[in-house]
Amino acid sequence: MRIGAIVIDLAPLRESRDFRLLLTGRLVTSAGDAVATAAASWQVYALTRSSLAVGLLTLTDSAGMFAGLIAGGMLADRHDRRTLMLASRTPVAVLAALLLANALLPRPRLWAVYATVLLIGAMSGIGSPASTAAVPAVVGTARLAAAAALASLGSQLGSLGGPALAGELIAGPGGVASCYAADAACYATFGMTLWFIRALPPARRAGRPGLRSMAAGLRFVRRSGVVGGVLAVDASAMIFGMPGALFPALAREHFHGGSATFGLLAAAPGLGALLGAATSGWTGRLRRPGMVVIGAGLAWGAAVTGFGLSGSLPLALAFLGLAGMADLISEVLRNALVQRYTPDSLRGRVSSLYLAQVTTAPALGDVEAGLVAQLFTATISVVTGGLACVAGALLLGAANPALRRASLAGPGEHEGAAGREDGAGHRTAARAPAARRRLHAVRRRPAAR
Repeated sequence: MRIGAIVIDLAPLRESRDFRLLLTGRLVTSAGDAVATAAASWQVYALTRSSLAVGLLTLTDSAGMFAGLIAGGMLADRHDRRTLMLASRTPVAVLAALLLANALLPRPRLWAVYATVLLIGAMSGIGSPASTAAVPAVVGTARLAAAAALASLGSQLGSLGGPALAGELIAGPGGVASCYAADAACYATFGMTLWFIRALPPARRAGRPGLRSMAAGLRFVRRSGVVGGVLAVDASAMIFGMPGALFPALAREHFHGGSATFGLLAAAPGLGALLGAATSGWTGRLRRPGMVVIGAGLAWGAAVTGFGLSGSLPLALAFLGLAGMADLISEVLRNALVQRYTPDSLRGRVSSLYLAQVTTAPALGDVEAGLVAQLFTATISVVTGGLACVAGALLLGAANPALRRASLAGPGEHEGAAGREDGAGHRTAARAPAARRRLHAVRRRPAAR
């Protein structure tokens, strides 16, 4: 196989100026978010000396994000998505400046950190569905997998480099204040890139935001064999096979190490994901990407199981890297399939539901892993979680033929099941072209004499 068929596909960057601008902004803000999150956690711990207070800060951010995602999904299907990104991302720069001002006070206010983080989470949530739903409009359906891989690569780079940069900035003369300044600058940069992107209105304007509007998105996900199946496979993997909460205990008790060992365990999945993104060029040429999503779920569960059974640290890190790579491939194809099988008029709401799951499922997985570890041992929690993930992927894949048949080919490129399925995975539209041809033939036939 040629190297060019393996390395990440850069075609969306070459072909779409708007995507280049959008991806640049998202990469910059991803790094800024990672820096600010690390700084806020450090600041809260310095003010309280309480790990619980740091955990509550994460919960506060997640609560704001969840509320923002639900509202943002409905807004993204009603208003211009570029305008919505501007209206939600630019204020985050102001909120980061407020964190900066609070950090410079002789006695920083703890409540101000929580309140501002809540608002930042909400504003970020409002803009995220619009950012996700805008991608098909700027790259086209043929480049969805490549665009998702590039976005994932940028996110991984930001997530890996952000905390390291935060550590350097905190140790410097500016302390946490310099981290908040960097975050404000990142969001201001994203706001400037958005000015040069064309308008991105939805193809059909949705009704007013409210319960009825959100219910339409939920009904679509429930009825769509592909979109619902993608979300189910991911939820199973994250809830049953997420070992992150057990890393501190495993580092100390299983591998007999300290903070350095914990850092290696925490970094290994990200490094594997980075490698997966860099070698994701083949994902855009798959005939059955749904099958690969199911296979990636199996690989994730098997790798987590192998990690739990590993007696040596190098082998454990290798399994975690493999798990991260499988999750990245799954993420690329999940994003592409959700956008491919969701009508533009529903992309904002469906994206918000997808992103809400991505935000909450790992937290539920951490709770599940911690509970099983409390009842038994951390090792048993990891192994049983990995096996449950394998079983879940097998069962969900077997029960969902629409996901197994799913394709990334556009309606004009592919006449098969996936390209002509409706949201529920039914082949109703596939017969339409043939019916139209028969109708035209009848119309051209000379009248009987």
